[in-house]
Amino acid sequence: MKNNLKQNIKNPAVVCITACFCCLMWGSAFPIIKIGYTLLSVDSSDYMSQILFAGVRFFLAGIFTVIIGSIMTKSLVKVRRKGVYKIPVLALFQTILQYLFFYIGLAKTTGTKSSILDSTSVFFSVLIASFVLRQEKLSVKKVIGCLLGFGGVVIVNLSGGGFDTSMSFTGEGFIIISAFSYAVSSVLIKQYSRDDNPVALSGYQFVLGGLVMIAVGMIGGGELYFSSVKSLFIILYLALLSAVAYTLWGILLKYNPVSRVTVFGFMTPVFGCILSAVLLNEHIGNSGIKIIFALILVSLGIIIVNTKSKGEAND
Repeated sequence: MKNNLKQNIKNPAVVCITACFCCLMWGSAFPIIKIGYTLLSVDSSDYMSQILFAGVRFFLAGIFTVIIGSIMTKSLVKVRRKGVYKIPVLALFQTILQYLFFYIGLAKTTGTKSSILDSTSVFFSVLIASFVLRQEKLSVKKVIGCLLGFGGVVIVNLSGGGFDTSMSFTGEGFIIISAFSYAVSSVLIKQYSRDDNPVALSGYQFVLGGLVMIAVGMIGGGELYFSSVKSLFIILYLALLSAVAYTLWGILLKYNPVSRVTVFGFMTPVFGCILSAVLLNEHIGNSGIKIIFALILVSLGIIIVNTKSKGEAND
């Protein structure tokens, strides 16, 4: 039964559908968060309230993840006593550092540059998995695939006048640190889930990370105003989104090479751009052609990374 599950999760079609579903959910977070800021009266420059917003979201995501995992296994999902240390480590990189640096950096740079720089997490993931933890080998096709995917992200975010190349440490620098932190969490999930349930790891790290962010946001003066049922629904949706997407992503990472899964991350900003146009009524104009071209590049990158060379062993 377990071997059949493992083979199914390693099936390229299953990986593609599941990873794209996760990226679609993460892509929907961009417009939904903006709607949530409006409903909860969170100003775009008030990043402490944004951190509080994120903390509540991830704390609830952790609760949902544990509940979902427990229903699936018909018992409370647990982490081995020897593996308890993994929870704060994952919480530090996957939730606390990633989102603290992201929200502060986002407040000091543009959404376009943030989206592009955030996608560098794919490169970081592949490099860390290849050179630091030795989980897989870096190949030319992986580099080419990542470059094509990154090119698609750049294209979908380019405006008519392009984007400036100015950099600041607390703006663009923080976004890159956030991307690096997420990359570290991706390779750690693969390593840690060899002996522990990835659903349990994801759930409990969300709870811990969410509590830390709530504390930081409240100490920093952050406030949230739940003025309607819609505002509560937004938080619950984002929490459920994180619970489902990160759980599925963690399971994919457990049974597949890091590069084969993380390269799909380039789809997230593309989905985000499309869904922002739909949900926020943002005018696409000539961007339709850019989105199509970006999807082609991202798809080519994904295909190249996921195509096995002759003689390449199954992972």
